[in-house]
Amino acid sequence: MRGSCRLFPLLLLALLRGLCHGREPAPGAVTCGSVLKLLNTRHSVRLHSHEVKYGSGSGQQSVTGVEASDDANSYWRIRGKSDGSCQRGTAVKCGQAIRLTHVNTGKNLHTHHFPSPLSNNQEVSAFGDDGEGDDLDIWIVQCSGTYWEREDAVRFKHVGTEMFLSITGEQYGHPIRGQREVHGMPTANHHNYWKAMEGVFIKPSMDPAKHDEL
Repeated sequence: MRGSCRLFPLLLLALLRGLCHGREPAPGAVTCGSVLKLLNTRHSVRLHSHEVKYGSGSGQQSVTGVEASDDANSYWRIRGKSDGSCQRGTAVKCGQAIRLTHVNTGKNLHTHHFPSPLSNNQEVSAFGDDGEGDDLDIWIVQCSGTYWEREDAVRFKHVGTEMFLSITGEQYGHPIRGQREVHGMPTANHHNYWKAMEGVFIKPSMDPAKHDEL
């Protein structure tokens, strides 16, 4: 009986340590302020934008998928749904609301009730100026654990319209020949899984001026 009494506090301590450890982000977690490329795992293309506007629908800056891994127009910055809501270097949690800001043009990943030009799904565009757009720039990160891990495939669900960021393979012609249409779909499926790829990932424990380049 005495042995059991002595053993119980040790087991409780081990359990508490395990629970605390489970709440801590792993070194591979995607963090606020990080700049990265996102790969659609089904079609092996990276989320991309550029100063080419849609010729129909909203007429806003187009968002596409490209096969090239070295295109500088495929970098996006992870930001909170509002300023101050996603501190630089903080791990992004599953279920967290974020904005994805296109690095080279300063516009946010956006969707709204316009039909996409090729598949007639919901148009996805890049919108705003210098990272400031509107409430239709907000997406929820859907993943299975506590934090968004770089190795995991995740979904992005749009808050305003409940659409999933997707690619189903339709290809554009001139002037962006071969690039894939990116659109919103109402159902979660294998077309809307994305994985973090190349980028600059801010570590929580590091000085903001420093970073981990991959």
